[in-house]
Amino acid sequence: MILQIFMFQKRALGVLAVLGLAIAAGLAEDKINVLVWDEQQPVPKKLYPDFPGNYIADYLKKNSKLNVTSANINQPEQGLSTKALNDADVLIYWGHVRHRDISEVKSQEIVDLVKTGKLDFVVLHSAHWAVPFMVAMQEVATQDALAQLPVDIRNDVDVQFKGNVRWYKAPDDARPHQLHEFSQNENGQIKLEVERPNCVFPRCCTPVQPSQIRIINKKHPITKGVPATFTIPETEMYDEPFHVPTPDEVILDETWKGGEYFRSGAIWSLGKGKVFYFRPGDQQYAVYKVKPVLKIIENAAVWLGGE
Repeated sequence: MILQIFMFQKRALGVLAVLGLAIAAGLAEDKINVLVWDEQQPVPKKLYPDFPGNYIADYLKKNSKLNVTSANINQPEQGLSTKALNDADVLIYWGHVRHRDISEVKSQEIVDLVKTGKLDFVVLHSAHWAVPFMVAMQEVATQDALAQLPVDIRNDVDVQFKGNVRWYKAPDDARPHQLHEFSQNENGQIKLEVERPNCVFPRCCTPVQPSQIRIINKKHPITKGVPATFTIPETEMYDEPFHVPTPDEVILDETWKGGEYFRSGAIWSLGKGKVFYFRPGDQQYAVYKVKPVLKIIENAAVWLGGE
């Protein structure tokens, strides 16, 4: 009898151990996988001794909901391997001067994952000119144009992009636009030509000065726990118009003492996924040491990854 009780207890402990491992594995699977990518541009002023991307990643690792991995352009496959992208739920992307180093093919791979709902994309600061963001915006422009057609014929449209990915400052009097044109080819198929957005603005980069962030949508998950207004003591200036497709929502904006204004927190739906652009973040200034700035990035990772 004693032997039977002992064997029963042993089996029970074994079952509990297996259950414990299963629960632990389940909890690990439930975490949001965040890939923080950084160009790792060297700068003389070392505000971030281990670069902005790793600084952001170290902060995000404190959130138990997130499983955070750092990557950079100097790693094999530029830190953006197919496996790394497929393993991620959210890609946070910091780029500044090496935008041309990321190919359109790799950028399209990122954007296709967004469109299928397998990845959400957080774009920081100067990455408005990163090729993945520019490809995402040309896909948003296409999506907006196709929305004018009946749903049942959109997949049969021949979509073509006009021009190339390009990097040039917009003139002060330039109006933002995403021109598109419908026509019909000789086989009767509808053809859509979409002009590639340049994703830039006419004025920027005045000497260091403060900016004021204002939360527009205080109920949005990305702005949860963030003050209604807050100041970034030292930052760059960007000024509208921002030459991108109209966002689905602008959740925060930013102003400067010269009257400059920018839609500094904008969200686009792209297929089944989302793109969030967040302007603050020049590596020469301690922008990511401003607590509400990091909180916004953290909220974005949690919200997007949990969608």
